Amino acid sequence: MERKIRVKRIYDESSAEDGCRILVDRLWPRGISKEAARIDLWAKVLTPSNELRKWFHEHLENQDEFADKFKAELEERRTEINAVLKSLDQQVLTLITSTRDLENGHVGVLKEFLECYGNDNTQEE
Repeated sequence: MERKIRVKRIYDESSAEDGCRILVDRLWPRGISKEAARIDLWAKVLTPSNELRKWFHEHLENQDEFADKFKAELEERRTEINAVLKSLDQQVLTLITSTRDLENGHVGVLKEFLECYGNDNTQEE
């Protein structure tokens, strides 16, 4: 199944076009109730580790180094990520985040990783 991967801020209005709404932040966003968020899945396996998240906040100028480290973490979790993605049957996946910068940071890296990983996400190990 070919999937479309979108990115959206949690503070934006949800819509039917969102498909499966996946929260990709390690921490729950401030000021948003779980009901208002309309999250289908909170996939911490798709987020940077606590250690990497803290490192990035101390080294915001090192976007390229962060991207390399995060991609390495995602590669280490391929089996878990594959299991999560195989369980989803919707054609549209919307990565939901509280991050302001949707292009950079972990969400941009994650979107690129998922698109390169293969739209059907059923690769065998």
